[in-house]
Parts: sequence; structure tokens; C-alpha cells
Amino acid sequence: MKKNKYPRLDNITIQSVGSEGKCVAKHEERVIFIEGQRVAPQDVVDLQIVGKRKNYWEAVPVAFHSYSTERVTPFCKHFGTCGGCKWQHINYEAQLAYKQQQVVDALTRIGKVALPALTPILPAPAQQYYRNKLEFTFSNRRWKMNDEPEGLPEVALGFHIGGHFDKILPLEHCYLQPNPSNDLRHALEAYALKSDLPFYDHKKQEGFWRNFMIRTSNTNQTMVVLMVALPKIDVVEATLTHLQAQFPDVTSWHYIINTKLNDSYHDLSPVHWAGKAHIEEQMLDLSGRELTFRISPKSFFQTNSEQAYHLYKIAGEMADIQQDELVYDLYTGTGTIACFVAGKAGKVVGIEYVSEAIEDAKINAQINGIAHTSFYAGDMKALLQPALWEVEGKPDVVITDPPRGGMDLPVVEALLALAPKTIVYVSCNPATQARDLAILDAKYEVVAVQAVDMFPHTHHVENVVKLKLRK
Repeated sequence: MKKNKYPRLDNITIQSVGSEGKCVAKHEERVIFIEGQRVAPQDVVDLQIVGKRKNYWEAVPVAFHSYSTERVTPFCKHFGTCGGCKWQHINYEAQLAYKQQQVVDALTRIGKVALPALTPILPAPAQQYYRNKLEFTFSNRRWKMNDEPEGLPEVALGFHIGGHFDKILPLEHCYLQPNPSNDLRHALEAYALKSDLPFYDHKKQEGFWRNFMIRTSNTNQTMVVLMVALPKIDVVEATLTHLQAQFPDVTSWHYIINTKLNDSYHDLSPVHWAGKAHIEEQMLDLSGRELTFRISPKSFFQTNSEQAYHLYKIAGEMADIQQDELVYDLYTGTGTIACFVAGKAGKVVGIEYVSEAIEDAKINAQINGIAHTSFYAGDMKALLQPALWEVEGKPDVVITDPPRGGMDLPVVEALLALAPKTIVYVSCNPATQARDLAILDAKYEVVAVQAVDMFPHTHHVENVVKLKLRK
């Protein structure tokens, strides 16, 4: 047997959770990262080093001497194989503490900004069945579990296995989305297995059955979107007819023909097959008025509906909008935050890259009777220019909710030039948020920070920061 070229370290205590959910240990001042599903803080383990980088090592546990008191029994049989919920083995109170610390570390070490006294992270009301959208993938390469019986199909419908783009884990039961999600997935997989059409081959990039999306809403509506790789419309319609007979309460039925060599569908046109063309979410706005949001197959909407309300409420309250003030909502998506705060504002201007999202935003404002909004689609840094200010005016308040990569430098510089009295920065990535805050620190002071747990049993955390213009 070939001797491992890296050392084994005995009796190492796992100290904490680091970036991307990995756990952290130290040996002779050397930082060691271990996959978070395999260990927990306070575990005492023997580690086999498997990789060395300039500033850290990577390791896997090979023996356990004692287990952390923070450990709990995972509730899902797929834990440890499926990468969806990597923290099920850590109790929820500890998860919240690590997420709060992640925010503090990012803002102080990366952003190097002075922080006010922090309020505790806001827990998620539900730790299971909290997602309103899941996407599943077909593959002709099933990931086989060690305890599986012989004779199971070589194909599967489920989630991608980390590090294996072509292999899919079949799911017995997923705790992320409420029914009919699990039942729909099983029914479709059974139907596809009986067909003579192949599950997609992700290496050869050929096959028929490709992807399956389910969206649910807090109004008990469900949307199904079937994605296939070949324009066999008769097969698609027969499939949806079969599912519709089993699930008559599904509200909205769509399909997408994707003949491309990748799974992205945002440049494709979904076909509305039956039922309503959309489903609806409802939410009270900042003034307590009920809003309705239409969700189409390609719409963006926060995937945790219940916690999204609390996230937007925090952002809106931090903004402290007065009735005559102009608000810019950057990265507005389908206008959810813009509509949420509009009742408190003189006017709201929403800006977004994706033109389809802006069309949804206009519809959402219209169906809620919100007339004092304007929406613009295009490159954010190109739109945030004096030409826009001359038309709409300079904002008193800016709310920004960028993607994980944060704001481009020209956008941050535009905010410094605009100099609104208040900026509320909503982020799903405290590291890039901290990077942007370090630049905004030239003119702004951080006066409030609130972390929000949107995704229990994962390392992901949302964070809301209020900045005030320095006097």
C-alpha cells in the first residue's frame, strides 16, 4: 500500500466553524480545515492531512476519541451524503451562534469597521420544510449508497453529489420543501423509469429527462416545471397529464425544452401548459397592508417565505423612511422590497440587471395598487449615473440587496457620490458585504447590524446593516 505523503495528527480538538461551513482546528499554529459534515466543534479526533496550501492544511477525520456536546442525531437518512443540510448534526442553538460569529468575523476582519452593540441573530421560525422552491436533476448515473440492496436502477432523480457533476443522489424523503414536493418527485421518477426514454447523460450531454422544479407558496399554491432535452411534446404532455391526474391540486403547470449543453434556463421560454400561469405569495408590507406577489417559473423570490417577511421588516425599519422621501431599491429583483416599503415612502425607484424581473416588478406594483414606483432594467453601474438622478432625483435612502458577489466597485463609488443619508445593505454573503462596507466607511458609519437565519442546517446567513452618513 502506498504510504501517505502527509502526516497524521492525533488527539486534535475541533475548535470552531470557518468559512463555507468547514470546521477549523489548529496544530502548531497551522490552521486546518475539515469538511463540516464529518466533524463538529469540540470533537476530539485523529486527522489525516490530505492537502497542504500556503496558509492552511486540509484534513479528514480517521478516528474519534470524544464527541462534541453540541452534536445531535441528524433527522435525515441522507445526511452525510447529500450536501444540502451540512449542519444537521449540530444543535440549532449552536448553529445560530456560529452564524452570528461568522458575521462578526467578516465585518471586523475583512471590513475592519467599528460595530455597534449587536442584537442576537434572528432564528428561523421553521427548521424543516421551509423552502418554497427546489430543483431536481435526472441522471443516468445514480449515486449508490453503501447499504443499498442490489438490483436498483442505475438512474436517478434527485440532488447532485458534491464533486460529481454527473452523479445524482436519489432521495427517499427531503425535509426542505413541504408536500406535495416529495410525492410529486417520486411520481415523476416512477413514470420516467417506465418510459423508454433515457435519463440525461451529463458527460455525453444527451438524453431526454433532464430537470424538475417545484415551487410552493404560502397561499397553498404549487407550480410544476418539467425540463426535457428533446422537443418530444407528445411525451411531455402525456407526462404532465399523468401527474395532473394524481395531483389535481397543483395550481400551475409548465414545461421547458432545453437542448443546450448546460442546465440554465433563464434564457429559455417556459411553456404554460395548464392551470394558472403563475402562483402567488402574500405578505404584509411595512404599513401592515397585505401585498400579493406573482411568481412565474423564472421569477426570483426569497426561498424562505416566512423568514423573508422578517428580513424585509428589519430592512424597512432600519431604513426609517419618511413619507416624503425618495428610496432607491438596488438589485430589486421582482420588486419585493420596493413594494414592501412603498407605503412609507414618497417614491421608490427599483433597479435590476434582469429585464424579465423588472417586468415582474412592474406587475407586482400594479396588482397591489402601488403607483409611486419606477423600475429600470440594465447594468447597475451604467444606470447609477447623473442622467438617472436628473429624472428621478437623488435618493434620501438606498436599500441594496446584491447577489453573493456583492456590489461592483463602480456601484459602491456611485453610492458614495450620491451620499444618501441612509443606506441599508442586505446581504447573503457577509464576506463581500464587509468588503463593500470597508469602502463605504469613507463616508458612512455602521449604526446597526442584524443577522437573520434564512437557511437552517446550512452555513448560510443573511445580514442586514444600517449605515448613516457621517456628519
